[in-house]
Amino acid sequence: MAAPGRRCPGCGSAELLEDALYAQQQLVCAACGCVLAEGLLTTTYSEEEHRREVAYSQSTGQKEQLSRCLQRGIRRVQDLCKVLQLPTVFEETAVSYFQRAMQHPAFHLVSLEKKELLGGCCVFVTCRQHNWPLTMGTICSLLYAKQELFAGVFLSLQKELGLSVPALSLADLVKTHLNSFRLFQHSADVPAPFVEDKEKMVARTLQIVELAGETWLVTGRHPIPIVTAAAFLAWQSLQPGARLACPLARFCRAAGVDLPPPAHLRLKELLEILLRMASQLAWLKVFNLDKKTVVKHIGDLLQHRIFLLKNAFCVEEEEEQHAVAPNKGSPGSPWAMAQDKGCSEGNKRQREDGARPLLPPCLIQPRKRLRTAAPSAADLAVSGDEPISDSEIEQYLRGPEEIRDFSRAKAWP
Repeated sequence: MAAPGRRCPGCGSAELLEDALYAQQQLVCAACGCVLAEGLLTTTYSEEEHRREVAYSQSTGQKEQLSRCLQRGIRRVQDLCKVLQLPTVFEETAVSYFQRAMQHPAFHLVSLEKKELLGGCCVFVTCRQHNWPLTMGTICSLLYAKQELFAGVFLSLQKELGLSVPALSLADLVKTHLNSFRLFQHSADVPAPFVEDKEKMVARTLQIVELAGETWLVTGRHPIPIVTAAAFLAWQSLQPGARLACPLARFCRAAGVDLPPPAHLRLKELLEILLRMASQLAWLKVFNLDKKTVVKHIGDLLQHRIFLLKNAFCVEEEEEQHAVAPNKGSPGSPWAMAQDKGCSEGNKRQREDGARPLLPPCLIQPRKRLRTAAPSAADLAVSGDEPISDSEIEQYLRGPEEIRDFSRAKAWP
């Protein structure tokens, strides 16, 4: 039976029907299903003893209904898990995190854009907790979101829900990042000389990234530019004849990945390390190597990495030798004289080669510090020899012994 003279507030339709559900009258919109009014029903709660009537939405016959925003967010989380081909347990965990976040007061009044990113953050947290290699850039590309905004929502989710999110290891990040490269199969967009075997390139890139970690190039840096520069060097070194003339920007375009701005700096730092290592390899000293030709010998340099790093940089072996030398004999013993001779020759060789200590780049080339402000006249007037009043001295006295000693000192003639 239609209700004349009324319209649905949701869709504006005039097709309103009175429907009897569970022996109660409801006014329902036939177009969108919105319930405009509902009758009363006796519940099975404690009110039933007193025959009290309660609304149907508060009775036992009404199930808890999810809001449209929550339903849409859950479907988005499930679709994202299917696109990433995640296991079922991952999907269940991500959905539970999303439901918890939507119930938290901190996310009630956030913008719709942040609520849409909240589902991606839940998937990202779940993958990190299960040691599933997934980067923030992959999630942002699927959601068409800015990484800065996504990072802010992720940090808020981690803080409000108290989630423990382990960091992704650099080796897993290398494998994940290289999976997005388009250099491992022939296609119309990738020239034939650019195609490379995936396993060989991943293995070589991992070795270069380990070298970067041993030479302080990773600490405090964003990992993606380092991985990109290492992948470029690995790709060039596998077929140097046809790839040395290719710049980093063209390599990234062919691979279908973005070029991070600091990647050029990381590439320059890696080439400097490789050149210094090449100067210590016997069969490479006869060549006049530069930043392009040293790429041909990356395989040999990585094979003897530990030995070359010790010889190319002033490592702390000398201090260990001096610490062990007294236990091996007296200063005038033949062993000690041989050690001193060897150390002096090593120091002379290092001075000739221009070797430097293995330090972080921020210590080798420190940034210019801001000049401190000139001290004011009041600060210059304070010399530190000003007399201290008795009230100020009493503030520093804590125990009765100190007070007694101070009194004796004042009474001393």
